[in-house]
Amino acid sequence: MNINDLRKPLSIDQVEFRVQSINRGGYATLLVYKDARVDQQRLDDVVGPLGWKREHYHDNHNCVVSIWCDEKKQWVSKEDVGTESNTERQKGLASDSFKRACFNWGIGRELYDYPAISVKLNSQEVDLSGQKPKATCNLKLRDWVWFSQFDESGKLTYLGAKYNNQKRFEFGVFKQVQQ
Repeated sequence: MNINDLRKPLSIDQVEFRVQSINRGGYATLLVYKDARVDQQRLDDVVGPLGWKREHYHDNHNCVVSIWCDEKKQWVSKEDVGTESNTERQKGLASDSFKRACFNWGIGRELYDYPAISVKLNSQEVDLSGQKPKATCNLKLRDWVWFSQFDESGKLTYLGAKYNNQKRFEFGVFKQVQQ
């Protein structure tokens, strides 16, 4: 087990994107996030399914993620708090506190370094007629193809997205990988 493997950047297929807001000019601000299952899989892969545990306290506000340390013969723990989601409050709270505790172990910490993602929406992807602009069913973020590259230290050097062979977002410089 190499505990530093927890800190390896998440691959682009392990993260998801969602709309945070849309302005009157038809630009969407996108957020990148990780699902709790990604954290569970990373913990399983690095320390094994029996090498970690999670415990929730204070009505799921706090989550403690512990990893067994053979050298010390004890559990080593990191804790964080979460916030309720708008849909399933308790489940969302437990999931958020768990994901935040996993950030403390380094899982997905590079997500905090992602650039601000602002995308000009096509006219069929946004409805500007109401008080608050909103995405239409034609904005299919799940169908966008995202690309990412990181340097040796785990710093994001490139992030891009395409949809229907149209470039939708680009940050940094894409470097061809030598085979």
